[in-house]
Amino acid sequence: MLKIAKFTFYMFGINTYVVYDPERKEAAVIDPGMSRGEEFDAMEKFIARENLNVTHLINTHLHIDHAIADNWMSERYGLPVEAHADDAMLGKILAQQAQRFGIRGVDAKVEIGKELKEGDEVKIGDGRLEVLHVPGHSPGSIALYDREDGFVISGDTLFEGSIGRTDLMGGDYGQLVKAITGKLLSLPPQTVVYPGHGQPTTVEREKTSNPYL
Repeated sequence: MLKIAKFTFYMFGINTYVVYDPERKEAAVIDPGMSRGEEFDAMEKFIARENLNVTHLINTHLHIDHAIADNWMSERYGLPVEAHADDAMLGKILAQQAQRFGIRGVDAKVEIGKELKEGDEVKIGDGRLEVLHVPGHSPGSIALYDREDGFVISGDTLFEGSIGRTDLMGGDYGQLVKAITGKLLSLPPQTVVYPGHGQPTTVEREKTSNPYL
């Protein structure tokens, strides 16, 4: 059984997840949004306290708030950035994204070192996450589904009572709604949804009450 640790960091209230196998001690860090010293410390201390071997660094998409600490994580733990190829351009213009939101000190780009696509599996100890391509918020947005443990990490596609914005580069409202209904709302109703911002929800709750779907 995989476990999830959620960190909510200052930059845009981003949810960063550590998904790990507590027996095998392997872990994936998903959407590293650390931007301040105490946030980097919190991540390092958790990994050390749980004696985890971080084997994957994954982005659900490459918007600045989700990718701002990618290069730090990559260098610190010797890992390639794993993301969908359709978001490669967003990684290359990370500094421009930062400028748009008034974020200083970001002068690097993020390069995808391992491309993820629909149907891929990310192995974490004895567990696995299935990659679902859910474009619309960004061209390469993905969700990560744990079929055995009954949860999905949805990035900025599906939220509690809402959906991702589509007014940023590469956004497409029709595409997003189609992806959510076809890929996420088709999951078992009890599936827990862990979004990129805000609180967890369930597929059933969003299927029956989300006003945007």
